[in-house]
Amino acid sequence: MQHAGGFPLPPTYGPPGWAPPSSPRDATGHIQLPPGGPVPVPAATPLGGTGITTLAVLLIGPAGAGKTTVARYWAQHRRVPTAHISLDDVREWVCAGFADPQAGWNDHSEAQYRLARRTCGFAARNFLANGISCILDDAVFPDRPVVGLGGWKRHVGPGLLPVVLLPGLDIVLERNAERSGNRRLSDEEVAGIHGRMAGWYGSGLPIIDNSQMDVPTTAHVLDEVLARAVTSPPSW
Repeated sequence: MQHAGGFPLPPTYGPPGWAPPSSPRDATGHIQLPPGGPVPVPAATPLGGTGITTLAVLLIGPAGAGKTTVARYWAQHRRVPTAHISLDDVREWVCAGFADPQAGWNDHSEAQYRLARRTCGFAARNFLANGISCILDDAVFPDRPVVGLGGWKRHVGPGLLPVVLLPGLDIVLERNAERSGNRRLSDEEVAGIHGRMAGWYGSGLPIIDNSQMDVPTTAHVLDEVLARAVTSPPSW
């Protein structure tokens, strides 16, 4: 049996009017989850890394900075449950009708970026409400504070800790050249994005130049930077 779109309908088991018995509330699949609310500023953590502190982190950087790789590595090597939420991955959940900015920045691509950021924010709040830290990565521009940092603060909460990952231009060009598909940008675009990112210097946000660092070293430095940020949160 098929509906008008041609997709098969699921079979119905049991006599007419039959419905599967309801499961008790404590059965698997019926766990009550706390609602996700704005993420508060985390409690101070001792020096020597973030330890077991529950954190919400925003890792900012240009294309080719390595932010997605570093964010995933940091999340994988923490001593407490930690999720990695990649904005680009969430954007690409749109299969039909994906608005690729490389085809031209327009209202559709802008709307999908904003929708992806909001979706990531909801996910982060829900993870934090259930005791799971999270790290998000995004190319946030300092010359668009209302859309960028302001948007993330609205979506996640005041406890979000932003850190900028900003290696040299030659490094991001080299890394971008190794990409494929719609995540590979032209050299001109990469240079333009990198130049705008330089505006983070003097912003008060912590900045990591990982030009001469491998991924484990960068993740270690990130953890130390976050430990200091928890003790003395940046003003943003």
